[in-house]
Amino acid sequence: MANYRLIGKDFIPPDLVAKVTGKAKFAEDFRAQGMLFAKLLRSPMPHSKVRKIDSRKALAMKGVVAVLTADDVPKVQPPDEPMLTNEPLYAGEPILAVAAVDETTAAEAIEQIKVDLQPLPFVIDPLESLRPGGPDARSEGNVANRELKLQTIKWTARDFAAVNQGRLPMGKPAEQWQYGDIEAGFKQADLILEENFITQVLSHHPMEPRTAMAYWQNGKLYLHGSSQSVAFTVPRLAKLVGIDPSQLVFIAENCGGGFGSKSYDYPQMGIPAMTAKKTGRPVMLRISRDEEFAFGRARPGYQGWVKMGFRKDGRISALDLYIIHRNGPYEGFPDFRNSGTAVSVVYQPMAMRWRGISVLTNTPPCAPQRGPGPNQIAAAMEPFIDKAARKLGVDRVAIRRINAPGHDGKVGGKQGPITSSYLRDALDKGAARFNWAKKQALSGQRKGSKAIGIGVGVAFHPAGFNGFDGMVVIKPDGKLYIHNGTGNLGTFSYAATARVAAEVLGMPWDRCEVVFGDTSRHVPWNIGQFGSNTCFTMTRTNYVAAVDAKKKLQEIAAKALNSSPEDFDVGNGRVFLKSDSSRGLTLAEAAQRAIKLGGKYSGQDLPKDLNPMTARSAAAVAGQGLVGVAKDTLPIKGLPSAFCATFVQVEVDLETGHVEIKESLGVADCGTVIHPKSLATQIMGGGVQGIGFALFEKHVFDSKFGLAATKGLYTAKPPTYLDVPLDMQWDAVNKPDPHNPIGAKGIGEPPLGATAAAVLCAVSDALGGVYFNRSPITCDMILNAAENRPQEYKPLEVNV
Repeated sequence: MANYRLIGKDFIPPDLVAKVTGKAKFAEDFRAQGMLFAKLLRSPMPHSKVRKIDSRKALAMKGVVAVLTADDVPKVQPPDEPMLTNEPLYAGEPILAVAAVDETTAAEAIEQIKVDLQPLPFVIDPLESLRPGGPDARSEGNVANRELKLQTIKWTARDFAAVNQGRLPMGKPAEQWQYGDIEAGFKQADLILEENFITQVLSHHPMEPRTAMAYWQNGKLYLHGSSQSVAFTVPRLAKLVGIDPSQLVFIAENCGGGFGSKSYDYPQMGIPAMTAKKTGRPVMLRISRDEEFAFGRARPGYQGWVKMGFRKDGRISALDLYIIHRNGPYEGFPDFRNSGTAVSVVYQPMAMRWRGISVLTNTPPCAPQRGPGPNQIAAAMEPFIDKAARKLGVDRVAIRRINAPGHDGKVGGKQGPITSSYLRDALDKGAARFNWAKKQALSGQRKGSKAIGIGVGVAFHPAGFNGFDGMVVIKPDGKLYIHNGTGNLGTFSYAATARVAAEVLGMPWDRCEVVFGDTSRHVPWNIGQFGSNTCFTMTRTNYVAAVDAKKKLQEIAAKALNSSPEDFDVGNGRVFLKSDSSRGLTLAEAAQRAIKLGGKYSGQDLPKDLNPMTARSAAAVAGQGLVGVAKDTLPIKGLPSAFCATFVQVEVDLETGHVEIKESLGVADCGTVIHPKSLATQIMGGGVQGIGFALFEKHVFDSKFGLAATKGLYTAKPPTYLDVPLDMQWDAVNKPDPHNPIGAKGIGEPPLGATAAAVLCAVSDALGGVYFNRSPITCDMILNAAENRPQEYKPLEVNV
C-alpha cells in the first residue's frame, strides 16, 4: 500500500457539525419572501382517465392563488413519467396541484375540487398482463424499460400450461444473451438444480421525503431539491422544465436519504418550478409519507426461474436464468438486465443464458434501489448455492470461493473484462474472523424453542466510470478550494474523494475547502451519486485536476526561479526545488503569479474537452487564483467491480417464527480504503437494509381494487434497532484496484445483497435446509415450515 497522508485516515467531514447540531439545511428548510405552498390532488384509482376537472370553488377561496394541471406542464413521451397527468397509472399519482398562502388553505382547496374519473383496467401482477387477453397497465403497451421500447407482448396459453403447478411460464423474452454451450454444460454436471423464485417489491422510504422549493429570478430558475446528486441533476432537471442548463441554479446541500430514488431529478421536482412560473412567486411543495410511498419509487420485484449445473467440486458448469421484472407503469430501471450481469460476474458460469422481460404494472413507479438488480439476484441465488453445497457435500464458503472471479474474471454475454476482484480474499478474511470452521458445528442446534443457523452471502455491483471533470482553485489566501459537483447523500464521499486533490498537492487538510451543494458556487460536471461509483469516479476527477494544478505550480516556480518544471515538487503549502527545499514559492505567492500570468494558469484558457458546465464554472472563477481543471481521460480496461462477503449467525424461534441476528460480519472488496469510518457506515447501513430485504419489507396490494396496504413506515416494516445485531462487525480487503490512481472502488451496494443473502441462508440452515425460494421470509412462513404445513401463498404469487 502507498504511504498516504490523508487517504485511509479518518477525519471530520465539513458538514458533520452542522448535521449534529441541527444547523444543516435540507430542501424543506428554505424560505423566500412571498412564498406559496402547494398541495397535490392524487388519483384514488390504480388506472383511470380524467374526464373533467372543476376547480372553481377552490380558486374562489381566500388565499388560493393558482391551480396547476397537466395542461400547464411540459408533455412527455411514453413511457416517461409526467409531472401531472390526465391518465393516472397508479393509485396516488398526482393529477393537479393547488398553490395557496399556506398548506392548510391549499389542503382545504384540494377538497373543493371535483374530478370526474373514468376507471380503466389495471394490473398488479406481471403474469396477468402476459396472459392472452390479459389487462395492460397502459394503453400503449405492457412492456418497457430503459433502452427497451414500449411494446405489447402476450404469451400463449401453452406458455401458461404449467403455471398452476407452480412452474414459471417462460414465453417470448424481451431481451436475452448467451455465451458458451449450456446444453453441454448441463451434460457435464453432477448435480442439476431447477428452481423458481420470488423477490417482492419494496419501497425506498428515505427519512426525508422529496420536498422541493423553487422561484424564478432574472430569467433563471432557482430550485432547492432533495437529491442525491448536484451537477448530474442539472441537465435532466433543465430538460424537465424546458430551459437551458445555464438558466438553472440547483441547490442540494444535504439529502436525507434516497437509496437510488433521488439519484437525480424526478418529475415531482418540477411541480413547484412550474407553479412558481405560473404565479410569479416562490413555491414550496412538501411531501407527506403517504405521498412518498406513492411516487417515491420502489425496488422492482421478480418472478424468476433458474437452472444450474454443478460439478462435484461445486463449480458451475452451466446456468440458465429467466426473470420477469415488475416495473411499475413508467420507464423504470433495468434491474432484470443487471441481475444477469451480476450472476455472470459472481459465479463465473462456464456457460450461461440470460432471458428477461420488464412488464408494466399499475403500482408505484420503480427506480434503482441500492444495488438495483445485483441485490435481488443475490437474495434469490445464494440459497440455491447453499442447497447445492448440501447436496454435494461441499463447504458453503468453498463453493462460493471456487466460483468467485479472480482478476481475470469475465462479465456479461460478451464476456468482457473486469478491473479487479478480491472476492476470494474477502471470503477468506471473513471466514477466518467469523471462525466459520468452528461455527459450522452450531448449525441446527437447539436452545429451547430456538434453532441456531449460520450463513454466508456474497454480492457484487459495478463500481465506477470515467469521462467526468475535476476542478480546483488555489487562491492568494493560500487555500486549496476543491470544487465538487457531487451530492451530499449522507455518505461523506463528497469530502473523502476531495482529499485526493489535497494528497496530490501535499496540502494540509485544514487549508482545504470543499465547494459543493450549490451550482451557483461553480461546480464542475461530475457523476451522480448512485451505483457505488463515487469513490472510483471522483477520486479520478480530483486526481486529474490536482495533477493539472501541480504541473502549473511547477511551471510558475520554474519561471520565477529560472529552472525547469521537473526540478520542483509541491507540499505543505509550497512549491519548492527538490534539490533545495528552502528555495521556492508559497502557494499563495504562486496563486498571485498565476493571476498575473493569466491564460491557462488562471482559467482564461481552458481545455477543449471539458463539459459545458465545467467550462462555465471555470470561466466564472477565472482570475481568482491558479485554476487546475481537467477531464478524466485515464484509461479503464474493464468493468470496475465491488464485492462484499457477509457472515451471520441467527437464532430462529420455532414457536413464534421470530429471527434474531446474533452476529454479523461484512467484508468489503472496495480497493484502497479512503475513509474507514464512512466505509464502516456503508457496510453496516447496507447490512441493515439487507436485513429488511430478507425478513420484513414488501409491497402488499389488494388484487380487487389495486390499492396498497403497506404505505407507511409502520406497515412497510423497515428494520429497527431491535431487529439488528447490537454489534455489527466490518472489515475490508484493502487491496488497490489497478485502474484507479489511488486504487479505490465503490462499495455502497453489495453489503445489502450480501447481508440479505446471508440471513436467508442462515434461516434455512437453522431449519435444517428448508428453502423458501422467495424474500422476504416472514414469521408465518417460518412457522409453517417448522410445523410442516403448506405455505399460505402460491409459488408464483406476489403482493401477499
